[in-house]
Amino acid sequence: MPFANFKVPAGTLDEKQKEHIVTRTTELYVEIYGERARATTMVLVEEVTDGGWGIGGNVLTRAMLEQ
Repeated sequence: MPFANFKVPAGTLDEKQKEHIVTRTTELYVEIYGERARATTMVLVEEVTDGGWGIGGNVLTRAMLEQ
């Protein structure tokens, strides 16, 4: 079963954008594995709370991403 897990900052995507990620990712797996992959592809879009990110040993906030 193909599986993709996207972690995104909380509150940065609306429902339509999340749906777009699911649809496009599923299509990518279908392109790679064939139509048989469509029914079993699982895509998880997880929202990470603000301050739950870190890069290079530093906490990354949504405010920093929006600069």
